[in-house]
Amino acid sequence: MYTRKILIGLVIVAFSCTDKIVTENKGGKAVKPMVENEKGDHLSAEHRKNIQKLTPLQYRVVRENGTEPPFQNEYYDNHEEGIYVDVVSGEPLFSSQDKFDSGTGWPSFTRPIDEKNVVSNRDNSHGMSRVEVRSRRGDSHLGHVFEDGPRDKTGLRYCINSASLRFIPKEKMDAEGYGHLLTLFPEQPGSGTGETTDGTIFNGFREILKKKPGFRVATFGAGCFWGVESILKKTAGVKDVESGYMGGILKNPGYYDVAKGNTGHAEVVQVVYDPDTIPYKELVRVFFRLHNPTTQDRQGPDVGSQYRSVIFYHSEEQKNIAEKVKADFNQTSSYAKSLGKKAVTQIVEAKPFYAAEDYHQDYYDKNVRSTCHSLRDSW
Repeated sequence: MYTRKILIGLVIVAFSCTDKIVTENKGGKAVKPMVENEKGDHLSAEHRKNIQKLTPLQYRVVRENGTEPPFQNEYYDNHEEGIYVDVVSGEPLFSSQDKFDSGTGWPSFTRPIDEKNVVSNRDNSHGMSRVEVRSRRGDSHLGHVFEDGPRDKTGLRYCINSASLRFIPKEKMDAEGYGHLLTLFPEQPGSGTGETTDGTIFNGFREILKKKPGFRVATFGAGCFWGVESILKKTAGVKDVESGYMGGILKNPGYYDVAKGNTGHAEVVQVVYDPDTIPYKELVRVFFRLHNPTTQDRQGPDVGSQYRSVIFYHSEEQKNIAEKVKADFNQTSSYAKSLGKKAVTQIVEAKPFYAAEDYHQDYYDKNVRSTCHSLRDSW
């Protein structure tokens, strides 16, 4: 039986990783390989130190672009919940939520946690044309990506070597500094404030709410979350902000999933605020002032349900206040009267919140350019 499994594995090595190869990476143009030399002199001192700790198998895979044996590696049959990080840099790469049994004998995933952490290179070695994937910061060879993954997911199969990865169980993620990624698992319990149902609050806000039980959470969608975030984070009484996705049917969506406009998710900004400084009513009034709530599934040039005007309430009290402010806007707002229109803002119960990729957070602090939203002086 053991001999038979080895023979099957050898056949898979020869054939399974050449099926339906991705001919181009998502950027359209293959990225040049990041490997500069075997010593890894372009890496940080910490990463070079970690490379020295690799086992011979890990080194062969990570630095020499090797491939470990199928069915004889650490994670191909791992079914625990958690994340897989780069063995050299520790950057988060894949989630158990996106792992599936491909039958190849290697860990297989439908997508990375964040596409910017994975670099694609054309690989013409061994008489084949494939697309190699490497970690961006650790520059570790991970494996290859193919177009024969589950069709109801991304259609991709990231065929990854266990030797390139370190698995962190869900229950240890917070202790190891990956607590912000617990939103990948929306069944996380509520904060106990009375304002949350399962998964509706960004996990990073839970510690704030535990320390400050008088603080509250609010969630708004008003088009591109970059501009909404930039205004709300400067609003007096707002303590923290997080851009993300809410309202759809897809678990753990990424930006490109939501951008298709068919997931039901809206781009949203969730905030922790101090109601003693800014009551929820005033926060909702700011929300109405920072965008055009009279356009259906649209903000300026951005068109689609992901850009809809929406308030996700976390309590019945928030729902009642939001409805009253919306009615007041329709009756008394000079802006609404100038347009001759009324607000089409949806007011719906909060659903699981999924944090957006890191590069979407504090976007305008990282990128100097004109914002896509502005706060009107008049109501």
